Amino acid sequence: MLLLALDTSAAATVALLRDDVVVGRFGSADTRSHAEVLAPAVQQILADAGVSGRELDGIVAGVGPGPFTGLRAGLVTARTLAFVWDVPLLGVLSLDALAFDAAASSAVPPGTGFLVGTDARRGEVYWAAYRAPSDDDGAVLPALLDGPHVGTAAGLPKGQLLAGRAASLYPGELDGIPAFATSDPDAASLARVARQRLLAGEPLRDTAPLYLRESDARVPGPRKRATA
Repeated sequence: MLLLALDTSAAATVALLRDDVVVGRFGSADTRSHAEVLAPAVQQILADAGVSGRELDGIVAGVGPGPFTGLRAGLVTARTLAFVWDVPLLGVLSLDALAFDAAASSAVPPGTGFLVGTDARRGEVYWAAYRAPSDDDGAVLPALLDGPHVGTAAGLPKGQLLAGRAASLYPGELDGIPAFATSDPDAASLARVARQRLLAGEPLRDTAPLYLRESDARVPGPRKRATA
Protein backbone atom coordinates (compact mmCIF):
# COMPACT_ATOMS: atom_id res chain seq x y z
CA MET A 1 0.00 0.00 0.00
CA LEU A 2 1.50 3.31 -1.14
CA LEU A 3 0.10 6.35 0.68
CA LEU A 4 0.97 10.04 0.48
CA ALA A 5 -0.04 12.00 3.59
CA LEU A 6 -0.26 15.76 4.20
CA ASP A 7 -1.08 17.66 7.37
CA THR A 8 -1.14 21.42 7.94
CA SER A 9 -3.19 21.62 11.12
CA ALA A 10 -0.05 23.00 12.82
CA ALA A 11 3.31 22.57 11.06
CA ALA A 12 3.40 21.61 7.38
CA THR A 13 4.32 17.94 7.09
CA VAL A 14 4.33 15.47 4.18
CA ALA A 15 5.18 11.76 4.15
CA LEU A 16 5.22 8.93 1.63
CA LEU A 17 4.75 5.43 3.07
CA ARG A 18 5.00 2.06 1.38
CA ASP A 19 3.10 -0.21 3.74
CA ASP A 20 4.53 0.77 7.14
CA VAL A 21 7.88 2.05 5.85
CA VAL A 22 8.51 5.80 5.46
CA VAL A 23 9.92 6.30 1.95
CA GLY A 24 10.13 10.08 2.09
CA ARG A 25 9.35 12.83 4.56
CA PHE A 26 9.19 16.64 4.76
CA GLY A 27 8.46 18.96 7.65
CA SER A 28 8.47 22.72 8.19
CA ALA A 29 7.83 24.51 11.48
CA ASP A 30 6.95 27.75 9.67
CA THR A 31 3.18 28.09 9.99
CA ARG A 32 3.01 30.97 7.48
CA SER A 33 4.27 29.24 4.32
CA HIS A 34 2.15 26.07 4.02
CA ALA A 35 0.82 26.95 0.57
CA GLU A 36 4.29 27.69 -0.76
CA VAL A 37 6.12 24.61 0.52
CA LEU A 38 3.63 21.77 0.12
CA ALA A 39 3.56 21.21 -3.64
CA PRO A 40 7.38 21.39 -4.05
CA ALA A 41 7.78 19.01 -1.09
CA VAL A 42 5.39 16.49 -2.63
CA GLN A 43 7.13 16.77 -5.99
CA GLN A 44 10.56 16.21 -4.45
CA ILE A 45 9.47 13.27 -2.27
CA LEU A 46 7.87 11.45 -5.20
CA ALA A 47 10.84 12.16 -7.46
CA ASP A 48 13.31 10.87 -4.88
CA ALA A 49 11.25 7.69 -4.49
CA GLY A 50 10.83 7.22 -8.24
CA VAL A 51 7.05 7.22 -7.87
CA SER A 52 4.39 8.97 -9.93
CA GLY A 53 1.24 10.38 -8.40
CA ARG A 54 -0.98 7.94 -10.28
CA GLU A 55 0.79 5.02 -8.61
CA LEU A 56 -0.49 6.06 -5.19
CA ASP A 57 -3.15 3.98 -3.48
CA GLY A 58 -4.45 7.06 -1.74
CA ILE A 59 -3.77 10.55 -0.45
CA VAL A 60 -4.32 11.07 3.28
CA ALA A 61 -5.24 14.56 4.46
CA GLY A 62 -5.29 15.77 8.04
CA VAL A 63 -8.67 17.48 8.54
CA GLY A 64 -7.76 19.31 11.74
CA PRO A 65 -8.79 20.81 13.97
CA GLY A 66 -6.57 23.71 13.03
CA PRO A 67 -6.49 27.40 12.06
CA PHE A 68 -8.30 28.45 8.88
CA THR A 69 -5.43 29.50 6.61
CA GLY A 70 -3.03 26.67 7.36
CA LEU A 71 -5.64 23.92 7.34
CA ARG A 72 -7.13 25.11 4.05
CA ALA A 73 -3.72 25.03 2.37
CA GLY A 74 -3.22 21.35 3.13
CA LEU A 75 -6.76 20.28 2.23
CA VAL A 76 -6.83 22.20 -1.05
CA THR A 77 -3.48 20.69 -2.03
CA ALA A 78 -4.61 17.16 -1.14
CA ARG A 79 -7.92 17.52 -2.97
CA THR A 80 -6.27 18.92 -6.08
CA LEU A 81 -3.65 16.17 -6.25
CA ALA A 82 -6.25 13.44 -5.68
CA PHE A 83 -8.40 14.86 -8.49
CA VAL A 84 -5.55 15.28 -10.97
CA TRP A 85 -4.05 11.85 -10.26
CA ASP A 86 -7.45 10.15 -9.88
CA VAL A 87 -6.60 8.45 -6.59
CA PRO A 88 -8.73 8.06 -3.43
CA LEU A 89 -8.74 10.95 -0.96
CA LEU A 90 -8.83 9.91 2.70
CA GLY A 91 -9.51 12.18 5.67
CA VAL A 92 -8.04 11.56 9.13
CA LEU A 93 -8.43 13.62 12.29
CA SER A 94 -5.06 15.32 12.80
CA LEU A 95 -5.17 14.61 16.54
CA ASP A 96 -5.36 10.88 15.71
CA ALA A 97 -1.73 11.07 14.56
CA LEU A 98 -0.61 12.37 17.96
CA ALA A 99 -2.77 9.80 19.73
CA PHE A 100 -1.17 7.05 17.65
CA ASP A 101 2.34 8.20 18.58
CA ALA A 102 1.44 8.56 22.26
CA ALA A 103 -0.12 5.09 22.46
CA ALA A 104 2.90 3.59 20.71
CA SER A 105 5.21 5.07 23.33
CA SER A 106 5.86 3.65 26.77
CA ALA A 107 4.32 6.75 28.37
CA VAL A 108 0.73 5.51 27.93
CA PRO A 109 -0.06 2.09 29.44
CA PRO A 110 -2.35 -0.16 27.37
CA GLY A 111 -6.03 0.51 27.95
CA THR A 112 -5.35 3.86 29.62
CA GLY A 113 -7.30 7.03 28.88
CA PHE A 114 -5.32 10.10 27.83
CA LEU A 115 -5.69 13.50 26.18
CA VAL A 116 -4.17 14.98 23.04
CA GLY A 117 -3.87 18.74 22.59
CA THR A 118 -2.44 21.19 20.06
CA ASP A 119 -2.11 24.96 19.85
CA ALA A 120 -5.35 26.74 18.90
CA ARG A 121 -3.89 30.22 19.55
CA ARG A 122 -5.89 32.93 21.34
CA GLY A 123 -4.81 31.26 24.58
CA GLU A 124 -6.71 28.07 23.71
CA VAL A 125 -6.01 24.48 22.68
CA TYR A 126 -7.61 21.92 20.39
CA TRP A 127 -8.04 18.69 22.30
CA ALA A 128 -9.64 15.25 22.32
CA ALA A 129 -9.80 12.29 24.70
CA TYR A 130 -8.62 8.81 23.71
CA ARG A 131 -8.14 5.34 25.15
CA ALA A 132 -4.97 3.45 24.30
CA PRO A 133 -5.50 0.00 22.75
CA SER A 134 -5.01 -3.05 24.95
CA ASP A 135 -4.27 -6.69 24.30
CA ASP A 136 -7.73 -7.61 25.56
CA ASP A 137 -9.73 -5.61 22.99
CA GLY A 138 -7.50 -6.54 20.05
CA ALA A 139 -7.47 -2.95 18.79
CA VAL A 140 -4.45 -1.44 17.06
CA LEU A 141 -5.42 2.23 17.13
CA PRO A 142 -6.42 4.43 20.07
CA ALA A 143 -10.17 4.88 20.43
CA LEU A 144 -11.56 8.41 20.25
CA LEU A 145 -13.71 8.91 23.35
CA ASP A 146 -14.56 12.61 23.25
CA GLY A 147 -13.93 15.55 20.96
CA PRO A 148 -12.39 17.25 19.24
CA HIS A 149 -12.99 20.44 21.19
CA VAL A 150 -11.45 23.90 21.49
CA GLY A 151 -11.06 25.71 24.80
CA THR A 152 -8.67 26.92 27.46
CA ALA A 153 -6.02 24.61 28.87
CA ALA A 154 -7.48 25.18 32.32
CA GLY A 155 -10.73 23.63 31.12
CA LEU A 156 -9.16 20.28 30.15
CA PRO A 157 -10.26 17.20 32.11
CA LYS A 158 -7.98 16.78 35.12
CA GLY A 159 -5.75 13.90 36.07
CA GLN A 160 -5.07 12.45 32.62
CA LEU A 161 -1.89 12.28 30.58
CA LEU A 162 -1.70 14.99 27.93
CA ALA A 163 0.20 14.52 24.67
CA GLY A 164 0.97 17.15 22.06
CA ARG A 165 2.24 20.70 21.95
CA ALA A 166 -0.49 21.90 24.32
CA ALA A 167 1.43 20.17 27.10
CA SER A 168 4.18 22.80 26.93
CA LEU A 169 2.18 25.91 26.05
CA TYR A 170 0.29 26.63 29.27
CA PRO A 171 2.03 24.76 32.11
CA GLY A 172 0.53 27.08 34.71
CA GLU A 173 -2.98 26.05 33.68
CA LEU A 174 -2.34 22.30 33.63
CA ASP A 175 -2.16 21.72 37.36
CA GLY A 176 -2.91 18.08 38.12
CA ILE A 177 -2.47 16.90 34.52
CA PRO A 178 0.74 14.94 33.92
CA ALA A 179 2.06 16.05 30.53
CA PHE A 180 4.44 14.57 27.98
CA ALA A 181 5.47 15.03 24.33
CA THR A 182 5.47 18.44 22.70
CA SER A 183 5.22 17.53 19.04
CA ASP A 184 2.72 18.52 16.34
CA PRO A 185 0.80 16.01 14.18
CA ASP A 186 3.13 14.14 11.81
CA ALA A 187 2.11 13.05 8.31
CA ALA A 188 3.82 9.67 8.66
CA SER A 189 1.69 8.82 11.70
CA LEU A 190 -1.38 10.12 9.88
CA ALA A 191 -0.67 7.67 7.04
CA ARG A 192 -0.20 4.81 9.50
CA VAL A 193 -3.58 5.54 11.07
CA ALA A 194 -5.22 5.56 7.64
CA ARG A 195 -3.49 2.32 6.64
CA GLN A 196 -4.62 0.51 9.76
CA ARG A 197 -8.21 1.60 9.19
CA LEU A 198 -8.11 0.53 5.56
CA LEU A 199 -6.71 -2.88 6.51
CA ALA A 200 -9.45 -3.28 9.12
CA GLY A 201 -12.14 -2.26 6.65
CA GLU A 202 -13.09 0.75 8.77
CA PRO A 203 -14.49 3.93 7.19
CA LEU A 204 -12.35 7.04 7.01
CA ARG A 205 -13.49 10.64 7.21
CA ASP A 206 -14.22 12.90 4.31
CA THR A 207 -12.02 15.97 4.03
CA ALA A 208 -14.39 18.54 5.51
CA PRO A 209 -12.15 20.80 7.61
CA LEU A 210 -12.62 20.94 11.39
CA TYR A 211 -12.17 24.60 12.28
CA LEU A 212 -14.26 24.40 15.50
CA ARG A 213 -14.67 28.18 15.68
CA GLU A 214 -15.22 31.21 13.49
CA SER A 215 -12.44 32.83 11.50
CA ASP A 216 -10.64 35.93 12.72
CA ALA A 217 -11.45 37.53 9.37
CA ARG A 218 -14.76 39.35 9.11
CA VAL A 219 -16.75 40.72 6.17
CA PRO A 220 -16.79 44.51 6.54
CA GLY A 221 -20.11 45.96 7.60
CA PRO A 222 -21.93 48.80 5.87
CA ARG A 223 -20.20 52.13 5.77
CA LYS A 224 -21.10 54.54 8.54
CA ARG A 225 -22.53 57.86 7.55
CA ALA A 226 -20.22 60.79 8.13
CA THR A 227 -21.44 63.29 10.69
CA ALA A 228 -20.58 66.93 11.08
